[in-house]
Amino acid sequence: MTTPDPDPDYTPALDEHGALPGGDTPPAEGGISGISHPEPVEVRRAWGPWPAVVIVLLALAVSVMLVAMIFVLT
Repeated sequence: MTTPDPDPDYTPALDEHGALPGGDTPPAEGGISGISHPEPVEVRRAWGPWPAVVIVLLALAVSVMLVAMIFVLT
C-alpha cells in the first residue's frame, strides 16, 4: 500500500511551479518495511564435472577437425 499523492496546495516547501527548491528533500514515504512472508533460501549449486567434460570434449573435437582441414587443404 502506498501513500496517496499530497495535495500540492497544502504541501510545504514547494515553490509556485510545484518543484522542490534546492537543498530540500522530498517527504518520506510511509509504509511498512520488510517482506510479508519469508522467502525460500536461494539454492546455488556449482556445475558438476559433466558439463565441463562435455565442453572440453567439444573443444577438442572442433580443434581436431580444424587441424585435419588444414592438412587436407595443404
